[in-house]
Amino acid sequence: MTEQREKGTVERAVAAVGKRIRLLRAIWKDPRTPWYARAVLGATVAYAVSPIDLIPDFIPVIGHLDDAVIVPAGFFLAKRLVPRQVWDEHWRRIQAEGDDGHTGQ
Repeated sequence: MTEQREKGTVERAVAAVGKRIRLLRAIWKDPRTPWYARAVLGATVAYAVSPIDLIPDFIPVIGHLDDAVIVPAGFFLAKRLVPRQVWDEHWRRIQAEGDDGHTGQ
């Protein structure tokens, strides 16, 4: 029973990450998103996927801490820079879609 519950938790987490990725992609493409919000969003995504870190990962604790601080802070700043109407509109649309990204119609 516990194994089945854990599987459901992992599936929900994967679906949530997929929704967030679709949200960021939609916000990036929206012409109402200011250039500076796109710049912050792009820099944050680039840093997250880049093998180059400000503090190398082989340094204990601090090496991974920079990733755990910089990436969420970048997304938080990007969210603050995107107009609330744009963010909410895309979030509502993505929430209405199924986990596979389709509206089910």
